[in-house]
Amino acid sequence: MKNKIKVRASASIANISCGFDCLGLSIKEPYDEVTLEFNNSKKLSITVSGKKSSLIPVNPEKNTAGKAILSFLHSIGEKKGLNIHIKKGIPPGSGIGSSASSAAAAVFGINELFGNPYKLEKLIFHGMAGEEVASGSFHADNIAPAILGGIRLIRSYEPLEILNLPIPKKLMCVVVLPDFSINTYDARNMLPKRVPLKSAVEQAGNLAGFTIALYQENYELMQRSMVDLFAEPVRGKLIPGYKKIQNLLKKENVIGCGISGSGPAIFALANDIDVSKKIKTLIINEFKKIGIDSIGYISKVQTLPPQII
Repeated sequence: MKNKIKVRASASIANISCGFDCLGLSIKEPYDEVTLEFNNSKKLSITVSGKKSSLIPVNPEKNTAGKAILSFLHSIGEKKGLNIHIKKGIPPGSGIGSSASSAAAAVFGINELFGNPYKLEKLIFHGMAGEEVASGSFHADNIAPAILGGIRLIRSYEPLEILNLPIPKKLMCVVVLPDFSINTYDARNMLPKRVPLKSAVEQAGNLAGFTIALYQENYELMQRSMVDLFAEPVRGKLIPGYKKIQNLLKKENVIGCGISGSGPAIFALANDIDVSKKIKTLIINEFKKIGIDSIGYISKVQTLPPQII
């Protein structure tokens, strides 16, 4: 059995506008790196470095990677001690799966150290235990693509059923992360407990339309389907300049745009690299006009699971 491992797991875009808590995709960067090494105790010791690392709790019960590992160890009946170092490339409260990336890298790594007793799909349960620490709920729209890669649809939570969706060949992902955070737990508590029947029906149609558009590589249908009637009307108010940015993007050749997860990251989908670069620059410049620094990323969908490095 190996004694030490270092794993990288990528960021993710959750919801993709029309799929609240049931749709997500993995992007190639940014990413977190987690190093695991057995120690002689029966306890987990966590250290953190990197972007906004001072905001990350080191108590294993309150840390997403620590909680995911505790869930894994409990499931196999082990009480091993581990030194865990998390290098944050994804700042917490970013909206692009910071907690999921750490949890994904952690459970992938601990599974490797124990000789892979579980398939990747099984690791999602333990990753969700880590996600619950950050958000207060068990959801898989970040952790599923972070562990499995690709575009994932969570068809059901009880029982958990995750479907792999096709990736159109030209699909490009643009993410711009402004330099401030939104607490995921607080952002979830802002959401209405009930939605009008008309909105629920329309959102169901949008999700179905988006799914069909992926299979058909129908970018026009995808564009019409990427509408969020649940979270965006509430969370958009937390992001300065969001409505203006969204309106400007709609004038470009963008497939769709919205808030990634609970924000403040803004994402857009395109099918052309030049358009993607223009979109990234536009969003960064709009944030700059109101005194907010930001960083942008462009990538294809990440199809790989976490990587040993």
